[in-house]
Amino acid sequence: MLLPDSPAARRFLPLFLFALASPLAAGEIDLRAPEEISELLTPYLPDTAGSQRKLQELLGEILATEGYFSPLFEFNEQDGDLQVTITPGPQTRIGSVDLAVDGPLAAKTREELLAGWGLPVGQPFRQEDWSEAKQQVLARLLAVEHAAAQLLDSAAEIDTETQRAALRAHYDAGPPYRFGELKISGLQRYAPDLVQRYNRTVLPGEPYREDRLNALQATLQASPYFSSVQASLDMDSEIGPDGTVTAPVLLRVRERAAHRVAFGAGISSNTGARVEANYHTPDFFNQAWEFDTGLRLEQKKQTAYADVFLPPDDKNRRNSIGLMAEGTDIQGLKTERYAFGAQTVQQRGSIEQRLSLNWQEERREPDGALATTSRALVPNVMWTWRRVDNPLDPHKGIVLQAQVGGGTKALLSDQNFVRLHSRWQQFIPLSKDNLLTLRGEIGYTLADSRQHIPQDYLFRTGGTGSVRGYAYQSLGIKEGNATVGGRYLGVVSAEATHWLNESWGIAGFVDAGDAVDDLQDIRLAVGYGVGARWRSPAGPIGVDLAYGQRTAEIQLHFSLAIPF
Repeated sequence: MLLPDSPAARRFLPLFLFALASPLAAGEIDLRAPEEISELLTPYLPDTAGSQRKLQELLGEILATEGYFSPLFEFNEQDGDLQVTITPGPQTRIGSVDLAVDGPLAAKTREELLAGWGLPVGQPFRQEDWSEAKQQVLARLLAVEHAAAQLLDSAAEIDTETQRAALRAHYDAGPPYRFGELKISGLQRYAPDLVQRYNRTVLPGEPYREDRLNALQATLQASPYFSSVQASLDMDSEIGPDGTVTAPVLLRVRERAAHRVAFGAGISSNTGARVEANYHTPDFFNQAWEFDTGLRLEQKKQTAYADVFLPPDDKNRRNSIGLMAEGTDIQGLKTERYAFGAQTVQQRGSIEQRLSLNWQEERREPDGALATTSRALVPNVMWTWRRVDNPLDPHKGIVLQAQVGGGTKALLSDQNFVRLHSRWQQFIPLSKDNLLTLRGEIGYTLADSRQHIPQDYLFRTGGTGSVRGYAYQSLGIKEGNATVGGRYLGVVSAEATHWLNESWGIAGFVDAGDAVDDLQDIRLAVGYGVGARWRSPAGPIGVDLAYGQRTAEIQLHFSLAIPF
């Protein structure tokens, strides 16, 4: 018995058979079969009984896709209903595999293909597994060097007497491919050099790798310059004298709009309702510099900013400069801050490194205490290491972050200090639908006094993302009637999430933390509660109701629950 190997035939054969069936008669069908067989066939049963022959043909074809080629059917009619008893018989197993790959294939690659074949001898035969095994071999050939590989022929010969399947698949690997030069179409405002700045994976002369081509496409797509990117090999390239094909890489791009103005509104459980306006251009001064400026007005914070981001340099560093003016009124502390800074970001393996130099002047007015002005010029370095299965919706993995910075009176700062800060977040899968998330944060500002150090380099906590159950930045040092930053910070959190379905989940959590000026004063404020989770395209959105043990108050928090 030679199985038809057309995907279309496999998909539409059951429907075709029923289309040929005689008109259905009244009466229900009572299927009696082993549980796994009943679960397989029940979705295909008609609502009423009809032609027994056509029904047997249909169910037989479906059973064949699962490796049952010799089923026994027994039909009994009672009061117009049809009782169908099925004895599926033994399931066919793989008896032999003949896998052939023509072409100049590396010995190691050939061995890996044979060793990784998905339907080894002795395994049950299923049509879906057979199709998947063939496609896996082809996909592996196409992914590494052999961009023109194809499946020439395949067959599954079934011996219904011995219940054995003889599988045969014949491939042509085709010649090895190498990357050629980039051929870019669609550029209008930008020079080809801009694309080359983002290209770290597709290098002329290197062996073709599908993942490297996809990485270039994804990198360009994520840049601020292009709204769409298509990357492919020029398959019309000829074979060279050495038997390989050097194929140019065809890049078809569409540039983003030169100017964009956006308006928005929202609300945060930390800083209240907000409205904002933003202007963006990816071609500032016609230099492919990304310029972003805007105004954000929140109930507790008002911010005006402007940033310029340069394209990556030859070491894949992204440099930027920016300035900002900000006013806040949080927990009895009013601040006015003016800042200017420069930053460079570089991915070093699995670690993202950020080097920055920032100058700021801050005037703070605590309710019930004297106003002060602080200035600081702070070099800072921050490292972030991420290893998670999904950056927007992690189920397993860890994220670590550490940074160190400081200022000195000898160089435009009003106080000598060194600030150390680190965060940790870990995702532990308890089962498919249950997740445990652990989080920790510590900070220390080494200084003789917290006076004349801007609040950015001290610590307050409380609110969404820190200690739920307490108002935003309400945990810190009391100065008059206001809460100001301290020199020490400690926060820990544990959260268990149960996903009810693909979109909605519920969570329970416990947070604890505090910010103090002396370790002897530390007294962790504990908060705990429950929340709802919704998987949005941007990541899980959380809404939490938390009780603060220290204040005996309930706080509502909502956030985009993704790793820092």
